[in-house]
Amino acid sequence: MITRFGDEFLSEAELHAAWGAAQLQALTDFLTEGPWTADLEACLYRQGGLALRVSVLGTYDSDEQSWMWGWANPGLRGTEAVALAAAVERYGRARGIAEFTEETLDLSGFPDPRIAAETLAFAGMGVAEAPGYIGVEAGPGTRVYFLPDDPQVPRAPLDPVSLPRTLVTGASLIGHAPRRVVTGYFDHHGVPVHETGDRVTAELPGGGAARIDFDALGRIAEVSLTARP
Repeated sequence: MITRFGDEFLSEAELHAAWGAAQLQALTDFLTEGPWTADLEACLYRQGGLALRVSVLGTYDSDEQSWMWGWANPGLRGTEAVALAAAVERYGRARGIAEFTEETLDLSGFPDPRIAAETLAFAGMGVAEAPGYIGVEAGPGTRVYFLPDDPQVPRAPLDPVSLPRTLVTGASLIGHAPRRVVTGYFDHHGVPVHETGDRVTAELPGGGAARIDFDALGRIAEVSLTARP
């Protein structure tokens, strides 16, 4: 049983926080309502008339309060249905992040094990660079998490107008390292940054720049935008 995530995992999760929150909203807006079905052999997820190629990321057992990665599922191990989950496991092994390499994690020591499971799904989505994740009830006490692997799913753009809110919201999700939230967001969008002291500056696509200042505690103090000359 673990009672908190390790610093290495939290630092990794922070890299995907702002981008991931925006991307999850884009996926939510894209999905249609309705009952769902999944053909794991075909890696196909259907909901409300929409069909998407997916990969099984993991499952959460609310009775046991435990998480199992898709790559560790005995019925799916080594199959195409867990290809993205397997990529997360390899990433974790290469960087020594235990949360990505343990087959199952006992989350009963967390104040809210369900939120802990969502955090694992969120971080796995980011590592796999998937455009969101889909969590659905698969039976009594079982929730399965899919990663879309389909170009139909829209990618959330870098929107300068909403950038301050996006970064501040992302920094509030995990609260471990706001600076990594900022640099991770721009990295997801392929935007280089320049770091000096308590400031991160990014040259925005189409011109102009974003300047993010941090206070003495490392929190985002200000996000300012400058237009192209």
